[in-house]
Amino acid sequence: MVDPKQHASNRGAIETILRYIPGFSGYLEKEYRRDADALTRKWLADRLDRAKSPLDTYGRMLVDLGQIDQLPMIDRLRAKLDTAIGRLRGAMPGYSGFFDFVQIGEDQLDDIYDYDAGMISDADSVASSIEKLPASSETPAVTIPPLIASLEAMLAKLDERENMLKGIGSEPPAQ
Repeated sequence: MVDPKQHASNRGAIETILRYIPGFSGYLEKEYRRDADALTRKWLADRLDRAKSPLDTYGRMLVDLGQIDQLPMIDRLRAKLDTAIGRLRGAMPGYSGFFDFVQIGEDQLDDIYDYDAGMISDADSVASSIEKLPASSETPAVTIPPLIASLEAMLAKLDERENMLKGIGSEPPAQ
């Protein structure tokens, strides 16, 4: 994940010169945050998206074993996974433009950035668990409900993130 605070050590000579122009420095900082936010959300969505193939493999294994009655559970997990991916790809960006009604301050951006960083471990954990399903000896009735609950918790975090960005939430929830 790109840390906008670390970008200063990697900038070129032209960018360093442009930072001396009044007002341009703040513009660059917002651009770094915009890029970091977009990259983070893209990584989260891509990480969950990669788990879809093992989930499909697991579903095919169940069909081959004649456990067709377990497929609705797989479908519910797939639907939650698709919902989470879509919400991440279309999530409200963690920055505000100059004329936006709700202005997001630097401190709040830092909180949101830390909040998003915490979601990375959540997404990786869920995706890793889904990827292990084809090798699992447990039944779908045991393995799938906790994964659905994890994705629902992630969707709740996305709701809270959007509320924070809209100025509704005041503090990020405990991670």
